[in-house]
Amino acid sequence: QVQVMESGGGLVQSGGSLRLSCAGSFDIFSAYYMGWFRQAPGNERELVARVTRAGDTYYADSVKGRFAISRDNVQSMLYLQMNSLKPEDTAVYYCNQVPYVAEYWGQGTQVTVSP
Repeated sequence: QVQVMESGGGLVQSGGSLRLSCAGSFDIFSAYYMGWFRQAPGNERELVARVTRAGDTYYADSVKGRFAISRDNVQSMLYLQMNSLKPEDTAVYYCNQVPYVAEYWGQGTQVTVSP
């Protein structure tokens, strides 16, 4: 059973922008913390950004000032606006509660940033 569905990834040049979206069930999005994670080849999955139901945010140092996370609690949607993208942002991006729930991982959306 699909719990979340991420979309919006693609191929972009360095310095470009993408907006990721995540749709899911109400029970998943009722969590206080929702977040975006990413996993690059050979690396562990890491938390990129987190947002509370009230809209308070946290960002990993590597994306601070470039990415913006937001959520729509009514529509059960999560977003990640990514600006000034760098090749090192290349990864599969996932949404989940924070801390994550293993059963809620979706297929992710691939983001590839060319030099």
